[in-house]
Amino acid sequence: MEQDGTAIDLETSLGYLLKEAASALRAAMEDVLRPLGMTITHYSCLELLAQRPGLSGSELARGAFVTRQSMNTLLQHLEREGQVSRPAEAAVGKVLPTRLTPRGRGSLAKASAAVRSVEDRMLAGMTETERSDAFRSLTSMVRSLRQDGVAVDGD
Repeated sequence: MEQDGTAIDLETSLGYLLKEAASALRAAMEDVLRPLGMTITHYSCLELLAQRPGLSGSELARGAFVTRQSMNTLLQHLEREGQVSRPAEAAVGKVLPTRLTPRGRGSLAKASAAVRSVEDRMLAGMTETERSDAFRSLTSMVRSLRQDGVAVDGD
């Protein structure tokens, strides 16, 4: 097939390969989280709260890459299940800081082990240097794409 200069060659497109890797990672994570009764967003929420206790629903939504409405629905569900706690009323403004409960920490421990096994499998064929290079490259890509909302040439 002849390229006209504007088409992307999927065989050599780093963006396409990155999307394929993200899709494969998502599927593998869903496979290990499903038996635990969790979704990726559920897991992400618990992980974020473990690392940054007291985040608001909006902050959790940004961190988990979902809408505030989706996160609010999830938080209500997690609160009913006893995995997170939030005050009935905001101390200041509208923000309801969310915290993991002991039950939430237990669920997270199982999920983290499952997700870690997926990441270990994903990285199994790479040396430490390759892992470090990949991390640096991906970090640079994110930074470039987020800088002023456009990619920066030559970064």
